[in-house]
Parts: sequence; C-alpha cells; structure tokens
Amino acid sequence: MATISPTAPAAPDASKTVLGIIVAISLCHLINDMMQSLLPAIYPGLAKELSLSFGQIGLITLVYQITASILQPIIGLVADRKPAPLALPIGTLFSMAGLAVLSIAHVYWLVLLGAALLGMGSSIFHPESSRVARMASGSRPGFAQSLFQVGGNAGSALGPLAAALVVVRWGQTSLAAFALLSLLSAAILWNVSRWYKHHGLARLQAGKKARKTAPLPQGKARLGIAVLLGLVFSKYIYLASLTSFYTFYLIEKFHLSVAQAQFQLFLFLAAVAAGTVAGGPLGDRFGRTYVLWFSILGALPFALLLPHASLAWTTPLAMVIGLILASAFPAIIVFAQELMPDNVGTVSGLFFGFAFGVGGIGAAALGWAADKVGIETVYHWVAFMPVLGLLCLFLPRIERPAQV
Repeated sequence: MATISPTAPAAPDASKTVLGIIVAISLCHLINDMMQSLLPAIYPGLAKELSLSFGQIGLITLVYQITASILQPIIGLVADRKPAPLALPIGTLFSMAGLAVLSIAHVYWLVLLGAALLGMGSSIFHPESSRVARMASGSRPGFAQSLFQVGGNAGSALGPLAAALVVVRWGQTSLAAFALLSLLSAAILWNVSRWYKHHGLARLQAGKKARKTAPLPQGKARLGIAVLLGLVFSKYIYLASLTSFYTFYLIEKFHLSVAQAQFQLFLFLAAVAAGTVAGGPLGDRFGRTYVLWFSILGALPFALLLPHASLAWTTPLAMVIGLILASAFPAIIVFAQELMPDNVGTVSGLFFGFAFGVGGIGAAALGWAADKVGIETVYHWVAFMPVLGLLCLFLPRIERPAQV
C-alpha cells in the first residue's frame, strides 16, 4: 500500500475577499451604531425634561465621544502587539450597560454616565472590527471598509427613526429594549472572533508577506497621516453640527415637531450611509486621492447654501452634503492603512478615535456658540469647514494601478 507523506498546510490566500465575515461585522456595526445614535436622537426629550441648555447637550456628546476617542488608539496599538479576538463580543456589553443606564437617567449625571459607557463600547468595537474588515478584504480593501462602515451609517440613520417611532411614544424607559440587541451582536461577534483567531491573523500575515511595494519613508508617511487627520477634522466638525443640532435647527427655524425633525435627521443619515457605500469601491477603482478631493471640497457649495435655504430645499441640500462627505471616510481609513501597513489596528484606532474626539469637542464648542449667538448663526460658520479639503494637495502619492 502506498504511503502518503504529510504536507504542510497551504498558506491562506490573502487576496480572496471573505464576504461573510465582512457582512457579519457590518451587521454588528449597524447594531452598535444604532444603539449609539439613540443618544443624540433623545436630546430633544432630555432637554425638555431636564431643562438643558445647548452647552449641556454638547457636553453629553463630548463625554460620549471623548470616552471613545481616548481609548480607541490604545486598544488598536495593544491589538497590533497582542491580538485579543474576544474583545469584540465583550465590548458590546458596555453599550448595553450604557443604554440601560440612559433608560433610567432622570438626573444629568446619570445621562453623562450612560454616555460614557456607550463611548467605552464604541472604543472597543471600532478599531478591532475595522481590523477584521481589513483581514477579510483580500484585494478589495476599499469595498470591505465601505461595507463595514455602511453598517454603522445605516445604524446611525435607524437610531433617530427608532427614537421617533418608539422612544417618543413609549418614553425613555424603552431604551432598555434596544439594549437587548447587544446580545444578538455579541453572539455574532463570538463567531467572528473565532474566525479572527484561526484564520484572520494568518491572512493578515500572509498579506504582509505578499506586499510588493515598499513602505513610504517615515517622514512622508507621518505627513500623510497628519493630512488625513486634518481632513477628518474638517469632516467631523461639520457633521457634529448636523448630528447633534440639526433637529434643534429645524425646530427653531421651521417650527417642526420633534417627530418631524427626527425624520429629517433620518433622511440625512440615510444619505450618509449611501455615500459610505460608494466611497470605498470608487477609491479601489479610481484612486483614493480623487475620492478625497471630491468628497471634501465637493460638499462646499451645498454647505454654503444650506443656511439660506427654505425647508423644501433644506432636506435635499442636507442629503447631498451627507452623501458627498460620507464618501471620504472609507477612503481616508484605507489610505492611512496603506501608509502604515504594519500597524492596521493602531491606524484604525487612531482615526476612529480622532473622529469621535473631534466630533465631541466640536459638539461642545458648537453648543456653547449656539447658546451665545443662536443655532442659525452657527450653521453659517460651519459652512466653511469643507475648505480644509485643500489639504489634499499635501497627500503623498501611494496609489496603485486602478482595479477593474
């Protein structure tokens, strides 16, 4: 009888896209960000019940987003050195605790505690899940990052809709029911973490070995990271004005009801989700620099028109702004990962954390300004933020040939 000699296991093919894992992580992103977006969605109710000023509303966002932003780069750095797949399912429990606290928060300090717990949940989820999307992306990193991020955008859009349909009707205590969704997310992420441990890490290493282009000199890579962070600053200061205060702007200027304003916020966030879908694949095909130029500067004329528009024009203008701006972030993340290909977790944590931090500081500053000069004046000011898209002039050239 012939004997069969043992052979070494075949190396994983890091060029293949593992769609099932990307879809799973995107679904969990949807659940995570829907739970997170319930916080700004209940701002009008909290403001009425607790007699909060715009500055206090901004401080809630600041606590939530600073909590997330400080921890994310640290978690990404630790994961690059010592991967922790189980962090994914464990992190969702912080979000569940945050919503549970918010459901019973009838004093301001409890609202802040709930916001901080939500931030901790996001700080664990985002860098590690973005890293998983990179592991599963194969030769389509932009597509994978877009699909992953659109889950979050869809969840952010569903949050205000859920608030309008459920929370406005049944009250703040109904947030506890949404907290139970984290158990579904934890079950999915448990299976994702097993793939991460047994296949994802090997694919990441195989991808590094197969890379044919040398990393950029450290100075150019750092310049590129700084420019990309500047673009994130421009994007998220403007988005903070819409996600945190758009409902107040519509209620004050056009006298909409809370439910009507929440529906308008849903339309804006749905457009953000659509823009995210487009940004990554377009970057894969045509180059990420072109996507960044369009996504940042392309929003400028519409942003300048928005404060002068009637209600009939405000809705489509806000949707176009969200659509264009959102196409930037997948391209920014993948561009940064290509600048520092051996530090995917650190880069993901840095950029998600910076985005959260900028959004939080921006919300607090804009809330303070709205108390002083009025929300309509604030929208005139922030309309000029997309001008910072000119920083694209300083991006290093690292683009590979377009993929068909």
